[in-house]
Amino acid sequence: MKKIALIFAFTVSCVGLYAQNFYPYQAISFNKVHLNDNFWLPKIEINRTETIPWAFYQSKITGRIKNFEQAAAGEGQLCGIYPFDDSDVYKIIEGASYSLQVKYDPVLDKYVDSLISVIAAAQEPDGYLFTARTMGDKHEWIGTERYQNEHLLSHELYNMGHFYEAACAHYLATGKKNMLNIGIKNANHLLTVFGPGKKSVAPGHQVIEIGLVKMYLATGEKKYLDLSQFFIECRGQRKYDKKPGDKDASVWDTGEYWQDHVPAIQQTEAIGHAVRATYLYSGMADVAALTQNQAYINAIHKIWDNAAGKKTYITGGIGSAGGWEGFGPAYQLPNESAYCETCAGIGNVFWNHRMFMLTGEAKYMDMVERTLYNGILGGIGLDGKTFYYANPMEYTLKDGKLSGENKRSPWFKCSCCPSNICRFMPSIPGYIYAKKDKDLYVNLYIGSETSFEIDTKNKISLKQTSNMPWEGTVNVEIGTYNKKGSSFALKLRVPGWANGNIFPTDLYGLHEIQEMGNIIKINGESTDLAKYKDGYFTIDRIWKNGDKVEIDFPMETQQVYSNPNITSNQNLIAVQNGPIMYCAEFVDNEGKTSNILLNQRNIFSKKFEPNLLNGVLTLSTNGKVVNFNENDISTLNMTIKLIPYYARSNRGSGEMKLWFPTKITGIEMKH
Repeated sequence: MKKIALIFAFTVSCVGLYAQNFYPYQAISFNKVHLNDNFWLPKIEINRTETIPWAFYQSKITGRIKNFEQAAAGEGQLCGIYPFDDSDVYKIIEGASYSLQVKYDPVLDKYVDSLISVIAAAQEPDGYLFTARTMGDKHEWIGTERYQNEHLLSHELYNMGHFYEAACAHYLATGKKNMLNIGIKNANHLLTVFGPGKKSVAPGHQVIEIGLVKMYLATGEKKYLDLSQFFIECRGQRKYDKKPGDKDASVWDTGEYWQDHVPAIQQTEAIGHAVRATYLYSGMADVAALTQNQAYINAIHKIWDNAAGKKTYITGGIGSAGGWEGFGPAYQLPNESAYCETCAGIGNVFWNHRMFMLTGEAKYMDMVERTLYNGILGGIGLDGKTFYYANPMEYTLKDGKLSGENKRSPWFKCSCCPSNICRFMPSIPGYIYAKKDKDLYVNLYIGSETSFEIDTKNKISLKQTSNMPWEGTVNVEIGTYNKKGSSFALKLRVPGWANGNIFPTDLYGLHEIQEMGNIIKINGESTDLAKYKDGYFTIDRIWKNGDKVEIDFPMETQQVYSNPNITSNQNLIAVQNGPIMYCAEFVDNEGKTSNILLNQRNIFSKKFEPNLLNGVLTLSTNGKVVNFNENDISTLNMTIKLIPYYARSNRGSGEMKLWFPTKITGIEMKH
């Protein structure tokens, strides 16, 4: 009986945890998708061979691992500044676990097991796990009692949320329960502290909600799902000195910083710390999908409309305010001071992917794609060992000083972003495909192969060949194991950049909209079988083994403008080619970018440069540079060269610009 239960639990973990088959639209798990492309596969391999080992090394030399050793000994002082440094180790283990499943490495497997042993030794007998308190450090953030300051700064529950995610990933990858058992012991401890009639708190930094859902899926224990929902229901119950809208009230005074200002189901606006917010919305989506809680679904739809309609950068980045790493007022999206934390980009993908799995709507995958290629990828250097925490839209030299976070760093005192990159990169294949009943979705165009069952008699394989993001031609080959063929609907997402809907809301638009025309062929012949609706081409037919579909997405360079309510972007344009946003960097433009002026309409030439920045498509156009003299302003014609925004700052530190002016002092530029 125990053996059957173990097999069942492992099956739940394998099938449900990452395929997320409790959603109406089920993503195909990352471990069932094998990449064969030239863009993402090398980047994920660099994450496996460089980023993850580097992050483990940094965790060792900065004392993050020593913290666990000190906790096991019951003495010492926190090696870093922050009591949430434990979570970095957990996230790196999560990334290592994903990598083990993609490509097994016995050395990595053994090292992860050794870390798990160190963590187990740091866990207290009743299941509590938090190194700063266990070692006896009197850190001001954590108070004198367990969970005393959890509503704001202690991050005890935040740490454990990431631990649960790592433990479930490790169990999924290896079948070993050494880490999962630690998580079970801790989760059972939480159940003695929190819940109806017990301690009630809205966690100051969300993620425990997501982690508990994964624990439920891995173990089948509904009490963990119930606790996740309990934490969500705790929001808006605490009394604060001030209310939103009060004079001189800050986001900290009202609870808005950690989304505790009103109950979760009453929230309608993306507000406060952006990472905390997206983790909350993702957790609400998970619980809603499992419990059919329509109130949660209604709330996150309203919040999404606000975030995507008024508070998101063209890169998919979110969080304009560096002071609280979060959302600012509607339409306040400054470029030079844009925060756009890498973690917030990852949270935005988590949230939007879940919104797709709830609804099947293409606009959410448009946001996933935009954020993936632009808002997140720029957070990791081409070497795999240098990082960005913030991702502004420009760096400008003023008074001899370059603005913003303009230089990649090997690590940070607060290194949530590098460790998040470790776990996110190997999960990317899990965003490509999805299914619902007999509808099969191709959501991202990344060269890859996968197979799955429509029903017990129909096993299907898909092989996608693509040179995205540089070229628009995609080939999908169907494999069926039924001699009579298989009947299903193939649904091919039409990216917003291909059909003129550059952004899923009216926050950004295009000066010129290109026509798609008839872009689909089946077995080499044009077809009218593809029906376009709601962002997808749908081809519903009996598919034979070896059938091929070719899609030729138009990939013109596009000039993007902002909603006029974004005053910081008045008379500015941005440039996009396919899913990639472009920027000008000092290296390619005579040392400066702050003086670049583009025309209102520009003709761009394209060139793929295999030896530049690991191979990128560059754009060039005839523009101008502005010279400001004491008595006048003059312009000089110059060829302006643009590179992908994600590839910036890999050739030194200097000026960079993503939004370009088209006017000087009110005088419009002419062709």
